[in-house]
Amino acid sequence: MSLPPLVEPAAELTVDEVRRYSRHLIIPDVGMDGQKRLKNAKVLAVGAGGLGSPALMYLAAAGVGTLGIVEFDEVDESNLQRQIIHSQSDIGRSKAESARDSVLGINPYVNVVLHEERLEAENVMEIFSQYDLIVDGTDNFATRYLVNDACVLLNKPYVWGSIYRFDGQASVFWSEHGPCYRCLYPEPPPPGMVPSCAEGGVLGVLCASIGSIQVTEAIKVLTGVGEPLVGRLMIYDALEMQYRQVKVRKDPDCAVCGPNATVTELIDYEAFCGVVSEEAQEAAAGSTITPKQLKEWIDEGENIEIIDVREKNEYEIVSIPGAKLIPKGEFLMGTALQDLPQDKRIVLHCKTGVRSAEVLAVLKNAGFADAVHVGGGVIGWVHQIEPEKPVY
Repeated sequence: MSLPPLVEPAAELTVDEVRRYSRHLIIPDVGMDGQKRLKNAKVLAVGAGGLGSPALMYLAAAGVGTLGIVEFDEVDESNLQRQIIHSQSDIGRSKAESARDSVLGINPYVNVVLHEERLEAENVMEIFSQYDLIVDGTDNFATRYLVNDACVLLNKPYVWGSIYRFDGQASVFWSEHGPCYRCLYPEPPPPGMVPSCAEGGVLGVLCASIGSIQVTEAIKVLTGVGEPLVGRLMIYDALEMQYRQVKVRKDPDCAVCGPNATVTELIDYEAFCGVVSEEAQEAAAGSTITPKQLKEWIDEGENIEIIDVREKNEYEIVSIPGAKLIPKGEFLMGTALQDLPQDKRIVLHCKTGVRSAEVLAVLKNAGFADAVHVGGGVIGWVHQIEPEKPVY
């Protein structure tokens, strides 16, 4: 459906701006009016990572007048495979500052506002209220639901994107004109059911494909041209090089945008999404060891069986000496339990400790009462014990 322009046009474009945006100005659907609207627009990018990188760069190049960046992380070498707004010299720097410098290098006429803090229920309303449109490039469910609910409560549109391995999705959620994210996904998946990009990987260039769609949709919403992806979900399969669309209807029973909404204020999104399930938290309580403790057990010849519950490709990158690979899925299906030694203490680990905590709960329920897991996982092991090894 066509929608009216989101923002009013700026008073004028300078001679330099006319020169810079000339290829936009000669497009009849954009023209001087559309470019002035972009100049007057205030857009917030949530995250300066895989999706935020191309989004910020193309929003800047398009002439969006004010760009906000919410980002609290630092640039890591593993980011550079896909987060193209950062470079080798930025490793260790604030992602927000690195992104700002790249944006200004592309377009010095853009006003960049940094929010170097974690987006939370306590600050999201104040931050979002300063902008016309939100571009969501987050990679975790708790923040996605936080962004959605804040936008619904503030009646703001936002452009959503998601990536994983070779697949991507994008849509525009605007409760005034169509469904919200909760209409599409009323409940988050169970903890650990959907791997993150850090666990499952992502093809770097996929970020550009989905990020460019997000910017295209942002420009359409801001200027009122075309038909934005309101009420439609765009799904991209890079392996098949195929795009398809799914219609998304407004859910009359939606907890946040429905007529009888039960979510009328922001909630505890970490608890709602169960970052680690209650069962896993209970299992890990009193059964979590540090990488240093594990190293001591190995050196002292303790009777233990170290089990890595990650996937094979992760194990091939880096592993703890002596660890046996049994992916988490085999525990969830029950096929791994019969092969576990009964005369050794089981020590589980994954990348950071989330998946191993979930598997620990399975083992505890199966009678392995003395099983433990390594808090911090293989990442903690590398940092504390073998810093010469690679991390991912």
